[in-house]
Amino acid sequence: MSRGDGNAIRDLVIVGGGTAGWMMAAAAGRVLAGGLRSITLIESDAIGTIGVGEATIPPILGFNELLGIDERAFLEATQGTFKLGIEFENWGRQGTRYFHPFGRTGRDFDGIAFHQLWSWLRDAEGVGSLEEYSMSAVAARNGKFAHPQSDPRSPLSNLQYAYHFDATRYAAFLRSYAIERGVARQEGRIVDVELDGETGHVLAVKLEDSTRVTGDLFIDCSGFRSMLLGEAMGVPFTDWSHWLPCDRAVAVPSAAKEQIAPYTRSRALTAGWQWRIPLQHRTGNGHVYASAYMEDAEAERLLLANLDSEPADDPRPLRFRTGVREKLWERNVVALGLSGGFLEPLESTSIHLIQTGISKLLALFPDRDFTDVERDEYNRLMTSSYAAVRDFIVAHYHVTQRDDTPFWNYVRTMEIPDSLETRLELFRRKGRIFRYDDELFTVGSWAAILEGQGMKPLGSDPLCAALDADGLAQAMRRMKQAHHAMAARLPLHRDAIGGG
Repeated sequence: MSRGDGNAIRDLVIVGGGTAGWMMAAAAGRVLAGGLRSITLIESDAIGTIGVGEATIPPILGFNELLGIDERAFLEATQGTFKLGIEFENWGRQGTRYFHPFGRTGRDFDGIAFHQLWSWLRDAEGVGSLEEYSMSAVAARNGKFAHPQSDPRSPLSNLQYAYHFDATRYAAFLRSYAIERGVARQEGRIVDVELDGETGHVLAVKLEDSTRVTGDLFIDCSGFRSMLLGEAMGVPFTDWSHWLPCDRAVAVPSAAKEQIAPYTRSRALTAGWQWRIPLQHRTGNGHVYASAYMEDAEAERLLLANLDSEPADDPRPLRFRTGVREKLWERNVVALGLSGGFLEPLESTSIHLIQTGISKLLALFPDRDFTDVERDEYNRLMTSSYAAVRDFIVAHYHVTQRDDTPFWNYVRTMEIPDSLETRLELFRRKGRIFRYDDELFTVGSWAAILEGQGMKPLGSDPLCAALDADGLAQAMRRMKQAHHAMAARLPLHRDAIGGG
């Protein structure tokens, strides 16, 4: 956009800091700074944040690459660790566990998805479990880590990873990054939002000390309050709690372990689940639960009883409601993070949805005309992104054999979204999985979850019948052996962190 473009967005205002606000500020400082634009972020030191461990998924590497962030400096600043996937305990049944790995699992053959081939041969001698065909899963189970390799002959070419980090330190890291690139931080608490009587656009926000901050485009990162999109714009909230009844969490840090697991753990409890996120300096823990099925005191007791190490602080409660605003962009306001919607962090998608919102906003960045086609396309893409993640999370609850508590009986028997019902029925019949549009989770991810939760297809893909079963089983055994041999040679996760 040239300096002579009089219709350009000149003033970008980000309302709220935290992870969402500073991610937007950092991206804006990298991509949008200069020319006639100013970028201002408003936050109040009086509004505290809960510094929990944050888990991510592989697309965050693309965000860091966009910003030009050095991985070693990033890990040091955030006390971060590597993440190869998520281990799930007690989800399909009590006493079971499975792994949802990052990266590719196996290799497709003659157009047939690998999970179909594995399902067809699952009872053959030496074939083993599905996760043994994932380099990420095998490395994680052995406490090992290495960066991917580009050589397709190496098992490491199939590995992908993400990060765990301290959320408060991450926001501080991005804050320094953004300010170095021209983003102005305005301290203060917003007490009023000024709207244009004719267009309904936000003209300015007024701070407690009477400072008035004007802007052309406002990014709402004000948290669950949704000060601009929800309160000022009046965009309704679509509640998904009938599918995702967990509405509370309690979080507590604990002492770091000597050996740091390169994965997140999710352990299903009686009315929800408990996370464990290993960082360099501590372990992040939390219990997500449904208040309709469990009292707060019992939730805290269960959390503390299931810690792997001594608590390092007092537990902190959180309350939330799952769902999304009907629109994420209304007039000249775009919501990111909690102000636009919330899905419980079962698959570590919170930061990814922020990142998705930022990337799509940059791809559809408006001028001061704010055309409908840009807003409509953004809202279509973001609504679809939230719904796809919703279905994936609901599947964890619904595809279970657990009937030991009222909570699990409810989620196992509840009506589910039609989009998910169709997907599950396709898998139930012949193991078929399709990835629609640009949705986040791959065929391999869906296979890991559905098989891991105990959903065994009634039949196999008919195309498998034309294959050489013995030859294919032999090739699969070699692949499995190669993964285990490679894992044995990899460094321990803690050593890999130290080596950057």
